[in-house]
Amino acid sequence: MSFVTSLPRRTAWTGIALAVAGAMAFSGKAILAKLMYRHGVDAVTVVAWRMLMSLPLFALMAIWAGRGKPPLTRQDVIASAGLGFCGYYASSMLDFYGLMYISASLERLILYLGPTLVMGLSVVWFKRPVRRRQWAAAALSYTGAMAVFGHELGHQGPQVALGAALVFASAVTYAIYQLACGEVVKRLGSLRLTGLASSAACVWCLLHFVLVKPLGALVVPTPVLALSALNAVACTVVAVLLVMMAIERIGPTLNAQISMIGPISTIGLGVWVLDEPFTPWLLLGTALVLTGVTLATRWR
Repeated sequence: MSFVTSLPRRTAWTGIALAVAGAMAFSGKAILAKLMYRHGVDAVTVVAWRMLMSLPLFALMAIWAGRGKPPLTRQDVIASAGLGFCGYYASSMLDFYGLMYISASLERLILYLGPTLVMGLSVVWFKRPVRRRQWAAAALSYTGAMAVFGHELGHQGPQVALGAALVFASAVTYAIYQLACGEVVKRLGSLRLTGLASSAACVWCLLHFVLVKPLGALVVPTPVLALSALNAVACTVVAVLLVMMAIERIGPTLNAQISMIGPISTIGLGVWVLDEPFTPWLLLGTALVLTGVTLATRWR
């Protein structure tokens, strides 16, 4: 907490509060998706409504963040579209498809492995050295995820393997996005890039929907519309802004540590709202994942 004590008290606690709120907002996405699935809609429709409602807000974010900045070049447009495809479109589609087959708790634990994926990909991509204790911490986190996965596989059948693979692929695509966006962030700024890449992802997702579904599939029950609005605003746009403001105040390292509340929040909401079982395997797996990811991130 030495970093916190070096900041003005009000700035530090405001940043911590924003980080907590952002992590909890992100954690609600899986819960809302599982609730919408109970009304007979599929992943493509859920993502389409999420992106349709988010698009105007992300476009406004990009416009607001670009005020007084140089106009976008052709390279910036292509980079934003590519990053949006990888980091938000592919990641969202794979994640929401996976949620059709696994619990919200397992989904959040798999996604929380993201920093270890960034670490591993950076070895291949940038030839960055990784110490043995970092690999050991990563192995600890994967042991925890496998413990929860094995328990669900034994109780719910082989569809759990498909769901876990899809969510893990989602985590991989987002890790690639995080590594690939470095130079673009320097040119455009994080808020402008988020708005542009997310807007591009919304277009990609809506194109996906049009290609595989009739437009009539957008007619969904009223509860799905209400949950989609909550998903788009609170768990997508507002969550992004909260995290961005938190990083601005307390930095990415402390924000990453605070974000461990996300899996805990998802598990708690899954038990409370979705009646998902809370088992000793889930408790053990969560502890191992959080410990491993925290150590790997801190030592890096």
